[in-house]
Amino acid sequence: MLLPFLPLLFMLGILGLFFFLLFVLPVRILAHAYRKIGVRPQYMFLILLLTLLGQYVDIPLLPLGRTFVAINVGGALLPILLSFYLFKRLLPLRGRMLIGTAIVTAIVYSLARIVPGAGIAVPFLIPPLTAAGVGLLLSFRQAPPVAYVAGSMGTLIGADVLNLYRIAEIGVPMVSIGGAGTFDGVFLTGIIAGLLV
Repeated sequence: MLLPFLPLLFMLGILGLFFFLLFVLPVRILAHAYRKIGVRPQYMFLILLLTLLGQYVDIPLLPLGRTFVAINVGGALLPILLSFYLFKRLLPLRGRMLIGTAIVTAIVYSLARIVPGAGIAVPFLIPPLTAAGVGLLLSFRQAPPVAYVAGSMGTLIGADVLNLYRIAEIGVPMVSIGGAGTFDGVFLTGIIAGLLV
């Protein structure tokens, strides 16, 4: 009796699994990560939505030679604002956040390479692992917010900000702080660091 509908049921099951793996599971993981770093539940979806949509929005800042510098909303502006919020809210952790940011910045800067025509590249796993390690070392009991701030800000500063003087080597009309590959680096570093600890 169900035999004619078996292929249809199988396809619906595959589509359901696909939807779960692509949308539901990542959102649940990100919500868990945001909760661990100290974002209140009522703001999690809004921050996630703004971050994901904001990766497509660049706000122009200033010209440097023939290249215009912009800041990416999802990859830089929102992580900066969230880091500032955590920094302001968690007074006892401020010093540890600053030390952690300095350590991650130094490591990311030493590994950052200019890729002509593309941007700045950093080995994918180094920033989140470094941020997680720094968070655990500096503040074992409250490692997630320290790891998030150190990872996000350290990656932004070490990869983008400290390499602005090399902007001509990239050879593109516009570079975006926190944009392109750095969006992934900053966003994923903060989230992965929060999850690892």
